[in-house]
Amino acid sequence: MLTFYHAPWSRSSGILWLLEELQVPYEFEMIDIRAREGVPESYRSIQPNKKVPAIVHDGQVVTERAAITIYLADRFPQAGLAPAIEDSDRAAYLTALVYCDSVFDPAICAHVQGLKYESNHYAFGTFADMLAYIERRLARHPFAAGGRFTAADTQLASGINYTMNILRALPEKPVFKEYLARVETRPAFRKAQQIDMELAAKVPFFSGQEA
Repeated sequence: MLTFYHAPWSRSSGILWLLEELQVPYEFEMIDIRAREGVPESYRSIQPNKKVPAIVHDGQVVTERAAITIYLADRFPQAGLAPAIEDSDRAAYLTALVYCDSVFDPAICAHVQGLKYESNHYAFGTFADMLAYIERRLARHPFAAGGRFTAADTQLASGINYTMNILRALPEKPVFKEYLARVETRPAFRKAQQIDMELAAKVPFFSGQEA
């Protein structure tokens, strides 16, 4: 059994997309991260900071998007979304996944919050360096790990889509738009977007039930 702890329109949306790509059965456990009273303390037994995403698969808890993505794509190899260990794309695949969690996301957050700092002040470095790297990478390769779509794209494209089109924190560069155009036609992406839309309609924060 695979249980997916999720909040619509959040960092866990990329894992929702990945699950739809893998086409494996899973159950939702909805976590309302936007609830006025906060996330229940009981959820810390799954995720220590009460964040999403998290999964429980056959009794094993996995948290953090990069770890969840690596775990699922390797555990369900029939989908072909993870380069094998001996594959030359494996290094770029792992790098892209961890970069999304350890550099892209915190650099975006620092930028949105207006944090002023020098590169050496924080392990994730500057927003400008992150932006230049992602732009350079996607200018040279059609996908996150090279020439083919992998599970890493579910995370990188989700991050770019949200921060550029919703949060408006990432500049609308042609290379980002072209990258999104390559992945957004995938049926699993469209299915995940539809599911998230339906789930968000049931969340008080989005439905206007919370003042």
